[in-house]
Amino acid sequence: MKVARYTTLVFDCDGVVLDSNKVKTEAFYQATLPYGKSAAQAMVDYHVAHGGVSRYKKFAYFLEHIAPSYAEQRKPLPNLEELLQAYASYVREGLLSCEITPGLEALRKQTPNARWLIVSGGDQAELRDIFAQRDIARWFDGGIFGSPDTKDEILSRELASGNILQPALFLGDSKYDYQAANTAGLDFVFLSDWSEVADWETWVQAEKLNSCQSVNELLT
Repeated sequence: MKVARYTTLVFDCDGVVLDSNKVKTEAFYQATLPYGKSAAQAMVDYHVAHGGVSRYKKFAYFLEHIAPSYAEQRKPLPNLEELLQAYASYVREGLLSCEITPGLEALRKQTPNARWLIVSGGDQAELRDIFAQRDIARWFDGGIFGSPDTKDEILSRELASGNILQPALFLGDSKYDYQAANTAGLDFVFLSDWSEVADWETWVQAEKLNSCQSVNELLT
């Protein structure tokens, strides 16, 4: 994988730039726990199966399809806004302390002429704040983008505006990352080290995808 040939590099955040997948999985569990342990575990299962999808869509799905089946008869139970607030509070500390992928700064130095973007399912304002506090926002000169816009919407918009220029490569760790990249016409590489995709080897082989363990493997 010759990363240096790409004009634009697009990174997912969780499981690619930050080792934060487990942070967010636990946050989904804790936020929905008022509905009962069974409901919270069902939320986790749904979250893991739909990696890369925004929290807004996941909690909306939870309230519509999961909570009615599992909710224990305790009042009051948190609404969508309260679930989002609880989730954000659980996530924030984890995002500030979790590991940044090794090799990221070295890759930035090796691709001085490439534009870098974050395109994540995470909350956009939260991401920008976390990246600024961790002093890595400066590497992503093409911008840091996230929900409530979907990855499909962000990629379409940034391509249309000329912010993403071809050839472009998307680095992701979920099936949705691949689908979004493929729809947008971007090349894709799957990073496996921190991914929560079950049996990812079989999926990568079936889709004939390029894969690496981490950003470190992309260094020349």
